[in-house]
Amino acid sequence: MRIKLEDERRTDIIEALINFHYSEFDENISEFRAAEIVDFLLKKIGPSQYNQGIADARKYFAEKLDDLDTELYEPEE
Repeated sequence: MRIKLEDERRTDIIEALINFHYSEFDENISEFRAAEIVDFLLKKIGPSQYNQGIADARKYFAEKLDDLDTELYEPEE
């Protein structure tokens, strides 16, 4: 699976990268170069971050399911 961004989100990230690069390194980079960096990072770290998000969500929901026993359990007589 390839990580894809909505066009508006991708444009915002590219703009943020251009601004970051200028503020940190006092150099301008082109929109093309910034877009290439964004694409590279999505390809290299996107899948691991996505998978971590899925693992975190799975853990969260597993904990909530475990809580069902203690929160909603009615003792039987």
